[in-house]
Amino acid sequence: MTVGFLPGLAVDLIPLRKTRGFMTEDFVCSIRERSFSHSGSSPMGILLFSDEDIDIKPVLANLVHAFSSETAIVGDAGSRFLYQGGTAINRSNNRASSSAAVALLFSRDAGKPPGVGETQFHVMLSTGISPIGPTYKAIYVKAISDDYSTRLLATTLANDFNLDGQAILDQIYNELGDHTHSQALYIGVTKMRKCTFRSENTRWILIHEFHDVLRGDHEYLYVHGDGIRCFNSLRFYHANSDLARASCNNVSNNMRRLKQDLNHPTDDHTNYNGIDMHKKSVFGGMMFACYGRGKLFFGEPNVDASPFLENFPGVTFSGTFCNGEIAHGDLSSYEKGSKEHHSIRCSLHEFSTVYLVMSYTPPPLPQH
Repeated sequence: MTVGFLPGLAVDLIPLRKTRGFMTEDFVCSIRERSFSHSGSSPMGILLFSDEDIDIKPVLANLVHAFSSETAIVGDAGSRFLYQGGTAINRSNNRASSSAAVALLFSRDAGKPPGVGETQFHVMLSTGISPIGPTYKAIYVKAISDDYSTRLLATTLANDFNLDGQAILDQIYNELGDHTHSQALYIGVTKMRKCTFRSENTRWILIHEFHDVLRGDHEYLYVHGDGIRCFNSLRFYHANSDLARASCNNVSNNMRRLKQDLNHPTDDHTNYNGIDMHKKSVFGGMMFACYGRGKLFFGEPNVDASPFLENFPGVTFSGTFCNGEIAHGDLSSYEKGSKEHHSIRCSLHEFSTVYLVMSYTPPPLPQH
């Protein structure tokens, strides 16, 4: 990906250095300082690509803490990437690499020349997993460092006895009606994460994170990743193509509304041919789709691409398959009907597709 001229924006490349411990706070501070040096405000957008072998969740939590939801943060959390900064080329799949992630930072350019309008980012999310089964509570948790997994025992809120991994999975598969165990399963856990931005600005925030379900036996349930604590609430989620298709339709409707809003003239500035000279327009888009989606998931091709292609035909559009899709969001995307879900952040998704739509607003015409 080569970034050329984006009207009204300054573009920087900031790596997350690999050290004994990732310098998360320094990384976020660098992004903030670079953005404020250009515009005096938070970034307009961040495209984040991280190595598949690192845990990007603490970085995402600190980005949520440091910037408002108006900053568009999208990307791929499980990639192999190569980037060029200055004269050096860095490869994430090289053991000697010095970077665990790289951020393309888009800041408002306060020094833009006269006559240049503004670029805006619009982020939309198509979810692909839905909750199933009761809410569980972890009552025994043990992280296993050898394979970066966690084993646990849990109970439901309605029971007072422990359930082993096999008993829990039997409940879920019975509800699914699928005894072939072919469903992609995750648990969603709402966690309290300690976030820091410089030593004087530390707070705890609620983050909802997903973990792949690896297996279950007559002792434990095993999931990928760590950070789960005793008494955390757990909810199972499964890949759901019907939900994903409906969610794509919602995205398409949102893009249609965006198109209508952009086409609505705000001023009567027309040339002698009657053409609107103050028209906003979409000039490009990107898609970050889970590698588990696509033709096999939906039963037909191009379902994920269709919202953009149908609403903005002929406009430049590109995308990639991901192993962990990054997008600012909250738990209300997955759990409906509760206002408290809007305060629980969710930035790393599974079986989803993230859309970044870019639009341009020309500068106001001079008044006569």
